[in-house]
Amino acid sequence: MIKKYDAVIIGGGHNGLVCAFYLARAGMTVRVLERRDIVGGAAVTEEFHPGFRNSVASYTVSLLQPKVIRDMKLAARGLRIVERPISNFLPQEDGRFLKLGGGLDRTKAEFSKFSCNDAHVLADYYASLETVAEVLRDLALRTPPNIGDGIGTLISAARQGRGLAKLSLSQQRDVLDLFTKSARTFLDGWFESEAVKAAFGFDAVVGNYASPDTPGSAYVLLHHVFGEVNGKKGAWGHAIGGMGAITQAMRAACEDLGVEISTSAAVDRVLVDGTRAVGARLEDGSEIFGAAIIANVGPRLLYDKLIAPEDLPSEFRRRVRGFKAGSGTFRMNVALSELPRFSCLPEPGEHHQSGIIIAPTLDYMDRAFTDAKQTGFSKAPIVEMLIPTTVDDSLAPAGAHVASLFCQQFAPQLPDGRNWDDQRETAADLIIDTVETWAPGFKASVIARQIHSPLDLERKFGLTAGDIMHGAMSLDQLWSARPILGHGAYRGPLKGLYMCGAGAHPGGGVTGAPGHNAAAEILSDNSLWGRLRRSA
Repeated sequence: MIKKYDAVIIGGGHNGLVCAFYLARAGMTVRVLERRDIVGGAAVTEEFHPGFRNSVASYTVSLLQPKVIRDMKLAARGLRIVERPISNFLPQEDGRFLKLGGGLDRTKAEFSKFSCNDAHVLADYYASLETVAEVLRDLALRTPPNIGDGIGTLISAARQGRGLAKLSLSQQRDVLDLFTKSARTFLDGWFESEAVKAAFGFDAVVGNYASPDTPGSAYVLLHHVFGEVNGKKGAWGHAIGGMGAITQAMRAACEDLGVEISTSAAVDRVLVDGTRAVGARLEDGSEIFGAAIIANVGPRLLYDKLIAPEDLPSEFRRRVRGFKAGSGTFRMNVALSELPRFSCLPEPGEHHQSGIIIAPTLDYMDRAFTDAKQTGFSKAPIVEMLIPTTVDDSLAPAGAHVASLFCQQFAPQLPDGRNWDDQRETAADLIIDTVETWAPGFKASVIARQIHSPLDLERKFGLTAGDIMHGAMSLDQLWSARPILGHGAYRGPLKGLYMCGAGAHPGGGVTGAPGHNAAAEILSDNSLWGRLRRSA
């Protein structure tokens, strides 16, 4: 007799585990299918050189929903997050540096080294951003109104629009600016120092293959201020044991509720009967059936690779082909014999525990993007370095360190017929040389390195075009339009098919929000009212 589950989840990344948890907690039988030999998706910790471990892809904590942490009792399962003493450290081309974070007064003092005006307006800038962020933060755990649901759309839109409607005219102007303007235009309206603008503008190009001059890039800046660490809004932190500590705690929470998790279980095809998704066929030929089939993979992977074209409406297939994916991300992990010594601040200090940003100006970021568009990757790439061993000595041998190098503006597809398998080492050398420019001796300290080009990220983690966000975070791919207008409520175009990954609202980052929200919709559909609604 064939066993049929209430829910089958394709992909054991963090959103898939979150979704599985809430469904199992409600009494559903759940099976999770993960193609790799470890759950966690891009939020995993692995040894990449003997004695050296690190968060392999995603690398820092802030956006993970506090409700998810509480409901899954992740702290009780061993998760501990350490806040950065300061957020970011930006070396400057003139030999100075800027530190961001550590409290308003400290940041104002830093800004005053570059501009008294920028120090003066900082509090107002924070207040303006936080007002908008608070409204949008409230929407993160809500299902967007789904266009096409008739009066239900209007009711949902009215409810979710209350927060925006309560904003003053000035605050509503801020919302419009953040959703439509480029990061540079938005920041030019506040600050005069190029160093200060770079400190905030960096967030606009994180996971965003675009220039800070690209319209709409200001929203990506906003997306990265939604989070909090240990109750402190806007803070960033490190999970002791790496990002895998989060997903292993999530796995334990799921298994305590009876969720069946299968690793090395790569899905080859979503099984469709008429207009309903009914199961998943694995690469080994075995078939798993479920009343709900839930995809924790990106929209392009799901609809281009896992579902037969004839099983999808032609209009939907055309729209999916236009879904933009490719974050321009190149990710490295390096084993180090010692801490890097930056020319502007060589001695060890709190800056080593922060995000170290090699991107001193918005012009630097723009040139990086322009280079990538023309040649495939930047001559002087954008690099964010984190050194988690400064707060977590479990990741490396005594006296040694590991560093994450999160690098932007590397084209998902290289021009002129070149491919990433041939260019990955060249790009990695360029990144190391870039850090060396700012921290002489860094190159000699590298014991080993682990390289993930955009193609490596796609092969290893199923991230189409290496997109860490599962799809561009542009205005046409947000809220009700993520991934496609009319399918923004976690439901696919086939009956019984749902989406719970970052390709759905509210988008990328280790948040757990898409998994949480998708579970709520699945449970709603399985309620008495949901069954009556579907049969009407």
